[in-house]
Amino acid sequence: MSDLFATTGRAMAAQLVRLNTIASNLANAGAVAGTEAGAYRALKPVFATAADGGVDVAAIARTGSPEKRLDPGHPLADAQGFIWQAAVDPNQELVEMVETARQYANDVEVLTAAKSLALDTLRLGR
Repeated sequence: MSDLFATTGRAMAAQLVRLNTIASNLANAGAVAGTEAGAYRALKPVFATAADGGVDVAAIARTGSPEKRLDPGHPLADAQGFIWQAAVDPNQELVEMVETARQYANDVEVLTAAKSLALDTLRLGR
């Protein structure tokens, strides 16, 4: 039973990392930079299966290519008048957020059911 609690706890921790990267991405959506290298790229957690069957966050990857936009009046524009907009799709991030919340809720249900079964088992021993 403790393995179930540990595995589910790790899954919840992984979903929390996922939710935090989504929050960071949404906070930086629309951000601009004067260079492509300085432009924000979306963060995505990379999950890996652990030896015991659980899940761990192996890394946080940066994804996407920033969008080059002509805006010569912008204070961050380069010599040619271009700025670089963050590589974040807010709609995709919101879909990811809903999915992450659902998976986290599923993990909570698993823990609740396991706790209930453990308590029922203890009551049988009385």
